[in-house]
Amino acid sequence: MYNSAMLRPGVALGRYPQREDVRDTALDRFAANAVGAVRQRLRGLGSSNWKFVKTVNALATKHTAYTEFELRQHIRRLRERLYGEGLTDELVIEAFALVREVATRKVHLRHYDVQLYGGRIMLNAMVAEMETGEGKTLTATLPACTAALAGIPVHVVTVNDFLVKRDAEWMGPIYKALGLTVGSITEGMDFMARQKAYSCDVTYCTNKQLVFDYLKDRLLMDQVKHRLHLQLESLHSDHPRTSRLMLRGLCFAIVDEVDSVLVDEARTPLIISDRGDNTQEEDTYRQALYIARKLQSPRDFGISARDKRIDLTDFGRAQIGHSARSFGGIWTGTKRREGLVKQALAAHHLYHRDRQYLLKEGKVQIIDEFTGRVMADRSWERGLHQMIETKEGYALSGRHETLARISYQRFFRRYLRLAGMTGTATEVGKELWAVYGLNVVTVPTNVPLRRRKMPDRVFQKAEAKWTHVARRVLEMHREGRPTLIGTRSVEASEHLSHLLRGAILQHQVLNARQDQEEAKIISQAGHQATVTVATNMAGRGTDIKLAQGVNELGGLHVLASERHEARRIDRQLFGRGGRQGDRGSFEAILSLEDELLTDFYGDRLQRIAGRLFDIDSALPRWFSTPLVWLAQRAAERHNSQMRQDLLKHDDRLGDLLAFSGETL
Repeated sequence: MYNSAMLRPGVALGRYPQREDVRDTALDRFAANAVGAVRQRLRGLGSSNWKFVKTVNALATKHTAYTEFELRQHIRRLRERLYGEGLTDELVIEAFALVREVATRKVHLRHYDVQLYGGRIMLNAMVAEMETGEGKTLTATLPACTAALAGIPVHVVTVNDFLVKRDAEWMGPIYKALGLTVGSITEGMDFMARQKAYSCDVTYCTNKQLVFDYLKDRLLMDQVKHRLHLQLESLHSDHPRTSRLMLRGLCFAIVDEVDSVLVDEARTPLIISDRGDNTQEEDTYRQALYIARKLQSPRDFGISARDKRIDLTDFGRAQIGHSARSFGGIWTGTKRREGLVKQALAAHHLYHRDRQYLLKEGKVQIIDEFTGRVMADRSWERGLHQMIETKEGYALSGRHETLARISYQRFFRRYLRLAGMTGTATEVGKELWAVYGLNVVTVPTNVPLRRRKMPDRVFQKAEAKWTHVARRVLEMHREGRPTLIGTRSVEASEHLSHLLRGAILQHQVLNARQDQEEAKIISQAGHQATVTVATNMAGRGTDIKLAQGVNELGGLHVLASERHEARRIDRQLFGRGGRQGDRGSFEAILSLEDELLTDFYGDRLQRIAGRLFDIDSALPRWFSTPLVWLAQRAAERHNSQMRQDLLKHDDRLGDLLAFSGETL
């Protein structure tokens, strides 16, 4: 049963409650963007939230005086009222006060006033923008517990398995003390374990696991054309399809790192596929790679690294036709042979070992560009994965036939209630409103920030950049301060590690190869004079605690060796230091050969800078700072357009994505 407070116009209820799809017209998108821009300027709600916090605080003395037995009795009565009356202001205030008291007793953490503020924002289906280190994990227990006590199934969605397990175990005693069950969904769990976890009052999961489990449910439901058939089946069958569903519907989701999940990762759809027969394809892939190696850029093809696109020239098409004459079969068709060679060129020039993928456990494994983690059970579509396997000399895994697909935009809009939290949402506030109807509210910090920004330094050559990075790390090490160096790829992290070994500087490396050692490495990263080289694995959700005496030395120093395509991702990395009033500092040391700048400017900047400035010195900030800013803004606009295009494409496939329709 689901609480009546969840009902709103446009909601489809039943055994699998979720919102109906809403198709956006061009006028809808224009209006939503315009309203979103205005709402971001009017998103205060401060006085209302502070009044709420004051009322919760007024109950503190009464709850502190309760014995354990009295507290349990009070929780039971509150649960009955929430279940019957819904999320009224009076009951929400009482619930927040009780959750805070339970947290104090069971995990020895008492919610700050600003966390009560953030919790109310999320319960009201908005995004709480809380500075990194302000305790979002604890804050999420307030809306999660309150909704769960009212009988609403809650999904707490985060970005990786490490955080799923950590947060579920860490916050578990709070839920259990309130009489709630808590489950977690991680990679490798079987059907029965997943179904049991989703049946809990609160379920922690990653966005990818959640969406793929939803798609599996949809495939099962798509076997029946009419909902009435399901209802009849549940009455007369011992094993109806509804008993084989994993989720209980899409009721209330609290999305951690909401900008990463709903914005950054929303550029590609989620696809469930079935393996096909590849016995006749291996020779074809080898032939495509053979032809691709003979082609030259820019004579035969052009590369758009930013779009991950290969464009053939007329001369290149003629060369392909000439080279394929002796192969026959599929190579006689112009469109098919050019498509195969473009995939082969992409495998050669756009997808690189230790950047986009790892060779691990005898397989080509994709590296998630946003988290830095391996996605062991994922593959690229349309033969690209098999092309890369052939390039690397690995056995083919078999092409995949698409069974079902959905975008993050369409999936999360199906929740009856959606909320989120992150440290970096302001830049994409307009998009969050336009696509998901989510308003962003900035939450004040509990104590003033003491994080110090140091000026960026940009060098012409990557070699000079890495030399200077190693020098800065050595300076911090001599001061006794821990240092975290952020890199964008496994390849870059291992290159820097080689330089540090050459300087006889002890350090730890955290990338997709060391994912099993993540907890241990992070636990030591705040110790005196510790050096940690990491990919994006050390970004979102990573809590680096300072050892005793480190704060007096200046705290954690964070050094970025490249800028990301979104300024928010840089802010997340820098936010690893100077948390909760601790001291800290951050800086970026870059080069004109970095991927962000070469994708946008090509080699033009290097030619201009080479004529104007000394090649071994850092470029003047009046020259470099605007160029980096422009490249990031261009990348953000480009990625935003890609997400809009995907949403439009999803609208065209709406009938195929509905529960009652055909699958792809």
